[in-house]
Amino acid sequence: MTFAWYGQLKYPATSLWLVIPISWGIAFFEYCLAVPANRIGHTVYSAAQLKTMQEVITLAVFAIFSVTYLGEALRWNHLVAFALIVAAAFFAFNKW
Repeated sequence: MTFAWYGQLKYPATSLWLVIPISWGIAFFEYCLAVPANRIGHTVYSAAQLKTMQEVITLAVFAIFSVTYLGEALRWNHLVAFALIVAAAFFAFNKW
């Protein structure tokens, strides 16, 4: 989803009428994998845990993508924000 949603930012002059169907085409294949993965994962994890894992994985992928593909720098405040989300994952996976 990272590439489908943010890849087009590298080409701001491309018309939206072209970008939208291309992005949806890319996203379709990820949805085809995500839906069965969530069904299988829900046999082991709660929905909240699945969503937390998704967000942590998405942030890791996005951090790499934004630096390598978009050429944007990650700053200390971004890293702190990401660390807080990882801390949220700790709380989501612990049984209290």
